[in-house]
Amino acid sequence: MRGAIVVSQTGGPEVLEWTEREVGEPGPGEALVRHTVAGLNFIDVYHRTGLYPQTAPFTPGVDGAGVVEAVGEGVENVSVGDRVAYTSNGPIGSYSEARLIDAWRLVRLPDGITDEMAAAVMVKGCTVEYLVRRTCPVQAGDNVLLTAAAGGVGLIACQWLRALGANVIGTVGTEEKGELAKEHGCDHVILYRDEDITERVREITDGAMCRVAFDSVGASTFHPCLASLQPRGMMVTFGNASGPVDAIPPLALAKQGSVFLTRPRLADYYQTPEETAEGISALFEMITSGAIVPYIGARYPVRDAADAHRDLEARKTVGSSVLVV
Repeated sequence: MRGAIVVSQTGGPEVLEWTEREVGEPGPGEALVRHTVAGLNFIDVYHRTGLYPQTAPFTPGVDGAGVVEAVGEGVENVSVGDRVAYTSNGPIGSYSEARLIDAWRLVRLPDGITDEMAAAVMVKGCTVEYLVRRTCPVQAGDNVLLTAAAGGVGLIACQWLRALGANVIGTVGTEEKGELAKEHGCDHVILYRDEDITERVREITDGAMCRVAFDSVGASTFHPCLASLQPRGMMVTFGNASGPVDAIPPLALAKQGSVFLTRPRLADYYQTPEETAEGISALFEMITSGAIVPYIGARYPVRDAADAHRDLEARKTVGSSVLVV
């Protein structure tokens, strides 16, 4: 029997309950992974509340790191004893001591990347990878607007965008978070509670506005971000921390200057083993080269996942948070 967080019905953090369950042996193409660390991501909140529906009962968690305990028939990419990690391109379930998983989703961890580092960056770092390299390939000199710049995705994005030579304009909630974002590569910060995002972007860019806006906050920041784009710019909305965005009439995109709008998902950019390996390889290269240094702002025992969710929803966390198994 192995312990796991189980959600029997959607609701607040209190529905995250620790229980014991039978895991079983890996079938063909599967591996049994004993978790050491699981990532904490806002999508876990969406699963818990039912915004992104799951079939109950379920174990949350989209990424994790650990050790391979057993492999099924036909598995060649990992072996028993390997340190491995995975990102969110498959079934959830990392809030657990152990799980069965399709082995093709697993990647071996280089010696320079600890389990904690991996759990802190797998979803967040892979999200940044596909956003800045494939959704809207950022080039040196681009003006880039980034919401939640001091969050888990935000701090990784600031560093990656700095390495690309972009002019990074980040929104944050407090001066303390603004300083943290600057330390990680953000060139300009906007205190979104006190300042008008679009007007500040206009001032910072001398009216040139932004080639792309990466928005993970959603309802409260979508329209200011859209209004901050230059003609033929791209609006990338990839999260709903403040709530989902209402329907947008296509004419609004034309009025802004024939801008583009996309709502990407990691699973659609990591569909195949080849895409998965290439994307994670690019992320690991950024970390091992020193261009990105993962920032772990908080650690929680996985049994205390409810406390972690409360802090995450209250925006008390900075950088990445992890659940220690």
